[in-house]
Amino acid sequence: MKFNLLNRKIHSWVSIIVAVPIIVIIASGLLLQVKKQVAWIQPAEVKGSGKSPEISLQKILESAKTVPEAKIETWDDVNRLDVRPSKGMVKVRAENDWEIQIDLSNGEVLQSAYRRSDIIESIHDGSFFHDYVKLWLFLPAGICLLALWLTGIYMFFQPRWARWRRSK
Repeated sequence: MKFNLLNRKIHSWVSIIVAVPIIVIIASGLLLQVKKQVAWIQPAEVKGSGKSPEISLQKILESAKTVPEAKIETWDDVNRLDVRPSKGMVKVRAENDWEIQIDLSNGEVLQSAYRRSDIIESIHDGSFFHDYVKLWLFLPAGICLLALWLTGIYMFFQPRWARWRRSK
């Protein structure tokens, strides 16, 4: 079988096989591209009143407890803290994906909202479904996408290269 024919067959069949995982990766990737511009995906950052941390970790926890949706009672309910001194605030990320932004000067809750970017990211890499899906479906789909890109580039340039060689 000629290489060009084999290349086209590989390109067409692999495209069909990886179509579903690739559309999930593309759609979630597009959402992640605009996460800072779309508050529904990731809450916009609100500036605090100061520029340096003046409250204790205990005060941060107490302030976070005041947001009922976050369901924070102890530090075990907190996924992470993201301190932004230049913006005068700290983001408290709860285990249930709620984000609370707290002023670093006085401990006031600036904003609380549900954060979807982490869920979208886990969909994007396949771990949302299962680790096996991530490793045995999304990873091979990514490798196949690379193969599709390579075969597509070859199919694009090969006729042009042949025409160029004939003209010389």
